[in-house]
Amino acid sequence: MNNNEISDSKIRDNFYDAVNGEWIKNAAIPSDHSSTGGFMDLVDNIDKTLMNDFEDIKSGKIKPQNNDMVEFKKLYELATDFDKREQDGAKPVQPILEKIENIKSFDDLNKQLANWTLDGLPLPFDFGIEADMKNAKYNALYASGAGTFLPDKTYYDKENPAGAKLMPVFKDMSKQLLVMAEYNEAQAKNIVDSAEEFDRLIAPNIKSAEESADFTKMYNPMSFDSLSNKVDKFDLNSYVKGLIGQIPDQVIVSEPEYFDAFNKIVNDDTFAMMKNWMLVKAINASTGLLTEEFRQVGGEFSRTLSGKKASVKKEKAAYYLASGTFDQVIGDYYGHKYFGEKAKQNVHDMVVKMINVYEKRLSKNTWLSKDTKEMAIKKLNALQIHVGYPDKINPLFDTFKVNGKDENGDLFTNIHNIGKLVIKHEFSKWNKPVDKSLWDMSANTVNAYYSPLENVIVFPAAILQAPFYSLKQSSSENFGGIGAVIAHEISHAFDNNGCQFDEDGNLNNWWTKEDHEHFDKLAQSMIKEFNGIPFAGQKVNGKLTVSENIADGGGLSCAEEAAKGEEDCNLRDFFINWAKIWRTKSTEQFKQLLLSIDVHAPSELRAQVQVKNLADFYTTFDVKPDDGMYMKPEDRVNIW
Repeated sequence: MNNNEISDSKIRDNFYDAVNGEWIKNAAIPSDHSSTGGFMDLVDNIDKTLMNDFEDIKSGKIKPQNNDMVEFKKLYELATDFDKREQDGAKPVQPILEKIENIKSFDDLNKQLANWTLDGLPLPFDFGIEADMKNAKYNALYASGAGTFLPDKTYYDKENPAGAKLMPVFKDMSKQLLVMAEYNEAQAKNIVDSAEEFDRLIAPNIKSAEESADFTKMYNPMSFDSLSNKVDKFDLNSYVKGLIGQIPDQVIVSEPEYFDAFNKIVNDDTFAMMKNWMLVKAINASTGLLTEEFRQVGGEFSRTLSGKKASVKKEKAAYYLASGTFDQVIGDYYGHKYFGEKAKQNVHDMVVKMINVYEKRLSKNTWLSKDTKEMAIKKLNALQIHVGYPDKINPLFDTFKVNGKDENGDLFTNIHNIGKLVIKHEFSKWNKPVDKSLWDMSANTVNAYYSPLENVIVFPAAILQAPFYSLKQSSSENFGGIGAVIAHEISHAFDNNGCQFDEDGNLNNWWTKEDHEHFDKLAQSMIKEFNGIPFAGQKVNGKLTVSENIADGGGLSCAEEAAKGEEDCNLRDFFINWAKIWRTKSTEQFKQLLLSIDVHAPSELRAQVQVKNLADFYTTFDVKPDDGMYMKPEDRVNIW
């Protein structure tokens, strides 16, 4: 539908529906999707393009341009050798299951604990390396709790009906997988029942998605001795020494309550349950590397959770597996071939323009003191910008060597070996400087992000196309699309989490007490604006989504100001394209899942609610108090 065909009267009544209603009515969710819309259309097109290219690489029509692509080609050939995968059956995973079965005591496990992690095997805790929040130039050791079978601890609440429906699905699937791996029915049932018992011991002691959304509360530094002394049955000293080469003075514990409860969860009485929990975790993690039946059965829980009617075709699953393993290599290929240096520079200039607009807005801000303003602008000017694709990719990928079909290689072993290299590489970064040039997303990812620990914003090539950005769109449409996305990521530097980090990425309060108290009141207003909005038979959690809502509000407002600075400004086009980029049609199950775990508000509400905060929306569409889109001035939230 042309923008001019959308009537203002419909917009005044329901903005999102006026712009997207016709599309929603006609859109069909593909059977292997849980949603369709602006983002997913781009994902599907990129997948189609790259799958065609990779078939040409496999057939020899396209020659791999570098050694990394040669290794990718070998892995892709193994992933798509479905006959070989059928012949291998359950054999590749059986040594891993046997390894878990052969553990007879905690002493047995402690003797091989570091290698256990390097082999990618599950444990009832997790260690990793991230930038130190208080000294972000260097990497630190972090410890957290274990992941549960269900997506969030709230699913384990007795009053949550979703958990009661989903756990039987997960258990039936896991039993079937174990039988396929040559356990008998009784064994499989006992393993899964016992594993569920252990899983339910973990759940009350880990953080929920809402609790995890308060990012800075992850920072709980502790002497390593103190943590080690909290854990009776695991020798954490030898474990960590085996991973980073020494016992560190300090570890940052993201879930201290979990380790306070650890000995009640993990002890001699629960040892057998823990083993069974590890078996269930291991078999579920392996299904995508085995036969088609394993893949189909192993996806049942995920499909139930998201409302997908079917799994993706095996060819696409093989593409996801191989390209996901070589993600930065594939991103580099995509970025150079389908994006290029000219577009990279154009979008970089647009980001700089948005930063300049943001700086003006900060300097004119009426509620920040002079000192806080100066620090905010200092942080803004220190922001690093990454657009399109990285200038260099992580040298880790140069170490990936694949034993291909010609060398009698198999998919499972190669993925296992590459996984081991990745985990070793992660732990090798401990106490070393953070490399801010490396991206956490590949260039073929339809997304963008801000990292508070690096003070960097990243816009992969894949999102830099219509409806977000196109030379065929007007400047107002581009600002309503990619402009708002760019300003959204900039706003994350000043959301309820990002505002607590300085220009170097350190957790450091640079606000005056009065300014921070005022900001907290505004953040509470944003929580209130979204909290309790009915959606998909449930309600929006304003606390879970506050950081993204603050970024949306700041992003849209800032992008609007940039659009108004252009000669061809058309605010009607600006707002309409904002609604278009959020057009989404999802299964009911997927909507409900996201309400429980996603820090973003539902797409429809991101489009619909934020515009009500902007005075120009009311004048552009002549919105009056009796209209559905009207919000009283005193209820409108404007932070940035």
